[in-house]
Amino acid sequence: MRHGNSGRRLSRNSSHRDALYANLVTALFTYGRIETTEAKAKELRAYADAAIRWGVEAAPIATKGDKATAAEKAKVVHARREARKVIKTRVALDRLFAEIGPHFATTKKGGGYTRMLKTRFRAGDAASMAFVELIGLAPTFAAA
Repeated sequence: MRHGNSGRRLSRNSSHRDALYANLVTALFTYGRIETTEAKAKELRAYADAAIRWGVEAAPIATKGDKATAAEKAKVVHARREARKVIKTRVALDRLFAEIGPHFATTKKGGGYTRMLKTRFRAGDAASMAFVELIGLAPTFAAA
């Protein structure tokens, strides 16, 4: 029985799933919108929202600049280190703390930072595909 076991396995072992979600979150933060299978998209939202929460919590402190206390600066360092566990590139990490976190800090939301839009069925295996995007932020299509 599967009592208390949450999340999809996606035919992968745990380390492969962790790497998959880390890569998807990194791509989402780099480009603002990605297309993936519906099952991956549904799981990705939880990982992305958790990472965005670190950026949201650090945003008010980062705006203080040099006026922040040592304890507040330590909170920002902690938030960056925790987000770095999931986000694999410096470009995506910097975008999280410079754009994404401050954007959602002003909206006063407690979650729901991402949106999933079903798009099509993939040719070849007929997998249901979906876009995952950050709400209120325009996608960036430039190469990172």
